[in-house]
Amino acid sequence: MKTTQATTIVHQPDSRYAMVRLALTLLVMTVGSSGMYVVSVMLPAVQAEFGVARADASMPYTLLMLGFGFGGVLMGKLADRIGVMKPLLMGSVFLAAGYIATGLSQGIVSFTIAQALLVGLLGSSVAFAPLVADTSLWFVKRRGIAVAVCASGNYLAGAVWPPIAQHFVEQVGWRQTYIGMGIFCGVTMALLALFFRARPPALAEAAPVSHASGGNTLVRDMTRPFGLSMGTAQGLLCVAGVACCVAMAMPQVHIVAYCGDLGYGPAQGAMMLSLMLGFGIVSRLVSGAICDRIGGLRTLMLGGVLQCVALLLFLPFDGLVPLYVISALFGLFQGGIVPSYAIIVREHFPPKEAGARVGTVLMFTLFGMALGGWMSGKVFDLTGSYHAAFLNGIGWNLVNVSIAAFLLFRVRRMRRGGVAVAA
Repeated sequence: MKTTQATTIVHQPDSRYAMVRLALTLLVMTVGSSGMYVVSVMLPAVQAEFGVARADASMPYTLLMLGFGFGGVLMGKLADRIGVMKPLLMGSVFLAAGYIATGLSQGIVSFTIAQALLVGLLGSSVAFAPLVADTSLWFVKRRGIAVAVCASGNYLAGAVWPPIAQHFVEQVGWRQTYIGMGIFCGVTMALLALFFRARPPALAEAAPVSHASGGNTLVRDMTRPFGLSMGTAQGLLCVAGVACCVAMAMPQVHIVAYCGDLGYGPAQGAMMLSLMLGFGIVSRLVSGAICDRIGGLRTLMLGGVLQCVALLLFLPFDGLVPLYVISALFGLFQGGIVPSYAIIVREHFPPKEAGARVGTVLMFTLFGMALGGWMSGKVFDLTGSYHAAFLNGIGWNLVNVSIAAFLLFRVRRMRRGGVAVAA
């Protein structure tokens, strides 16, 4: 159903338009998130050309992710005020400029600045957190699967772009590859942005959420998520986001370099990264459906435990075929973790604050990816192998699982006390 007032068309949640918009969001995120993944493919060539250590070559990724996180909050606030179309158009210009500037960089410093400011802060950032928040406003039923489909664009970028980038790096070099990507991604993203003119329907002021239990109606107090103050609850989710993504970054950022060190070559590593993130798409979709059944918090717990299992498997196996299998399992196990944070926020915090709180938690997951990318490189430089880096990732992963278990314990205790909460 839609109504027309002057030239404004108001579309309803869960409408056909919402589904079309979701499909376009998937495409925008696939194009806009490319910068997160191609820098890993470029890492060996950039390190060799600039003659820097592995940790220094990993720094552009780290600062890109930091910019990506801060930019997501900034662009999200801008989208709340003027709609998502104009930020997307701005992001397309800065993404193109960032890729071209990267291709023209004369040293690791200029390379890093272009990645952090243009690609991360002002370019790719608009294609993640703001789009996740926007999608959550267009769906009421099946919000979990809708957010999962949206977030899959981030992993679809990881599945599509690494082999493409690796091919062109081998054919024309990393500089020309970046310049070509700047032209293609900038134009494509700008054209897609034009379809996002419509604003989400206004949200009615949320009434207290209630659930029936044993003939009694229990009211969920969203001013005390998990029975904690909102600041404490938000802080725990942010720490959990950092911890899970420090662990997640180890294989995603360093699998190409790891395969090169093992003698398999960067092309094999790029294929493993593509396989990993391709299975991550499957994981996000399946986890979205699971999330609609068991809630965001249990989905987070499940993903954290399974990710830890996959990281443990990297320790005893380093053959080519086992690495392909473990890469697929890693993608399949951890793909649903990050979207679950958005659902947890929508389930436990006031809806009117969801945009800012979703953006903040997702920013901290990106900080975790940034820290994990750099930390794994630093551990490698100190030890000469990735074995200790995998152990470091496992330790951080256990922090994430511990926080999820603590919050689940709080939820169950509140239920026993007669307070209805989602888990």
